[in-house]
Amino acid sequence: MRGYYGRFVQVIVRFLPLAITLLRDQRRFLLFGPPRRVSSDTHRQRAQRLTETLLDLGPAFIKVGQVLSTRPDLVPPVYVDALSTLQDEVPEDVGGDPLTVVEEELGDDLNLETLEPVAGGSLAFVYTVEDERRGERIALKVRRPELRQIIERDLRVIRGLVPLLAAFADEHQRYSIENVADDFEEIILEELDFEREASIMAEIGANFADDDRVVVPETYPEHCSERIVAMEFVTGAKITDEDALSAAGTDRTEMATLVARTYLKMGLVDGVFHADPHPGNLAVTEDGRLVIYDYGMSQRLTKQEQDDLTGLYRSLVRRDVDELLQTLIALEVLDPTVDRVAVRRVLELVIENLEGRPEITWRAIITELLSMLGDFPFRIPPNVMLLVRVGTVGEGVCRSLDPEFDFIDVTRSFLVDYGVIEGEVEALFDDVRRDLRESAPALARAPARFDTVFGQLERGELVVKTDPVDQPSGGDPGVGYAVLSGALFVTAALLAPYEDPYAIVSASIAAIVGVQYVRTRLRRRR
Repeated sequence: MRGYYGRFVQVIVRFLPLAITLLRDQRRFLLFGPPRRVSSDTHRQRAQRLTETLLDLGPAFIKVGQVLSTRPDLVPPVYVDALSTLQDEVPEDVGGDPLTVVEEELGDDLNLETLEPVAGGSLAFVYTVEDERRGERIALKVRRPELRQIIERDLRVIRGLVPLLAAFADEHQRYSIENVADDFEEIILEELDFEREASIMAEIGANFADDDRVVVPETYPEHCSERIVAMEFVTGAKITDEDALSAAGTDRTEMATLVARTYLKMGLVDGVFHADPHPGNLAVTEDGRLVIYDYGMSQRLTKQEQDDLTGLYRSLVRRDVDELLQTLIALEVLDPTVDRVAVRRVLELVIENLEGRPEITWRAIITELLSMLGDFPFRIPPNVMLLVRVGTVGEGVCRSLDPEFDFIDVTRSFLVDYGVIEGEVEALFDDVRRDLRESAPALARAPARFDTVFGQLERGELVVKTDPVDQPSGGDPGVGYAVLSGALFVTAALLAPYEDPYAIVSASIAAIVGVQYVRTRLRRRR
């Protein structure tokens, strides 16, 4: 195995040509000169080359690429798209022969003559073997024997590269790069612990025990260890296999909806979730059930984290800027001392930009949000990072099944079903109640003010003078309509005793303004 310094030099040499190319984009002569214009095709080629380089460098760098695919604040969108295709496919000889681990730990318990290889990933290899006690074949996920040493060495290399990367980054990116390195190290070391994986897998299986549409392979603790996960052998075709879906009689949109709701339930209801929903880890059985494999990249949430993340989804679905700001602070994405007025303006701009698009996807929301927050020092804690990955990768799977799949609409429906947000009618009434509370003080003072105004009118003392003013950029027009409608109804009530038809006119205008208020609220809900 190559030592630390040799590996460091190897990594530098592999990345140096690409690094020089990217630096020349900023300064034609590296240290000075104008920036260069680069075509989209050229960027796509570079992104593909970066992806292939990470794949060649092995498991730790594959995980780096997977993490960076969730960080559009650090890498441009075209690179995010390329890195999101990274899956756990590496040469079988990386990290040694996993068969030696099976022989050491299970040679006396299982008949290894029946052992058959199934698949390989960046961290482990999968076999099936006959379990004579159970009378059936079981699956073994086996960590490569030399993998921990390789990962720990490469983590040191990555840690050594951080100051070099930070030297060419601006202040806010430097803050994010350092935090990504810390969080990445935590994620990958947890993924090396197979006892933890087996425990989480069993917990998720118990959470779906009553759902016959979802299959989580059962674990067999007597054969599990820090390097082996022994589990039920469940076969299935790749979830994107059109022939398999047709043979199972499964509608593609229905399967996409099942995938989305399954992952939403794991993260927002159960508080323990599988965080790697790429097509290689999802399958469909002959009878149309969803199978989930490989629980190495997974996470548990505390109750507070679960509530905060639920608030994040709710605020994004409802386009609620105030709740979104509070949730980002609660999740420690933003520091409590951040300039809230400035951040709120940015978040309002994010919502405006999204509402102007013909379709809104989860990836578009996250990309827009993180890109716009780039002017503020922020970090994405590991739990949030993994849930962002679940959303972006999971949405990609769903849209490969159904190109018209609306992840946001399914999320909204899920949140309504679980009582996290109200339905459209309930939400409208909630908005009405809030607006009435806000306008109540103005309505209470309205009669006295109207009496004063009418007195001035009678005496000819009222003069109205207007000056052109700039249109305010913020504010909620719904509150204005609510106040005006309420005031006009109060006016109609005051004028009702008189014979002149002013009361009818006032009530009619109030009704028209009230209708406009309802239309405004409905537009904001969509």
